Amino acid sequence: MRIVVGLSGASGAIIGIKLLEALHGRPGCETHLVMSRGAERTIRDETDYTVEQVVKMASVTHDIRDVGASIASGSFRAAGMVVAPCSMKTLAGIVTGYSDNLLLRAADVTIKERRPLILVAREAPLSGIHLENMHKAHHNGATILPPVPAFYNRPKTIDDVIDHLLGRILGYFDLEYAKFRPWCGG
Repeated sequence: MRIVVGLSGASGAIIGIKLLEALHGRPGCETHLVMSRGAERTIRDETDYTVEQVVKMASVTHDIRDVGASIASGSFRAAGMVVAPCSMKTLAGIVTGYSDNLLLRAADVTIKERRPLILVAREAPLSGIHLENMHKAHHNGATILPPVPAFYNRPKTIDDVIDHLLGRILGYFDLEYAKFRPWCGG
């Protein structure tokens, strides 16, 4: 199974990093990473990881400027794509088809091939423009999955919140995540 992982420059780089960690070394899973320059900056500003450490977690890393990379083509067989975090700039590029870099082109291909596209939209508060763009993305088949914490599992740390989100993301690819506690009723 191939999963394309995009990291944009929104706050929350740790979400994409932890997703790569969860998929790294998983039998039968190949990850293709593409990240914006803003994501590289956010990794440095918000986490204890280096960009080089993040790159090593992916099976393959693509340069964002390489719009001729394998993930830019519909003939590249992928199970889907996750953009985590997804900035409002990236969201706007996706919904308008403005594919001027590989992250946007890979998302465009994912939509046109009707594969799962999970957008971990990171912004607050949301403007009308953001909401309209989310609606357009949803209308075109994307799943908008903002990193909103669930409280029924009584999270005690940021890692608890992220683990729940990762369980939700991986569920779209029918992948189990041991750290995920789904709601089991009251």
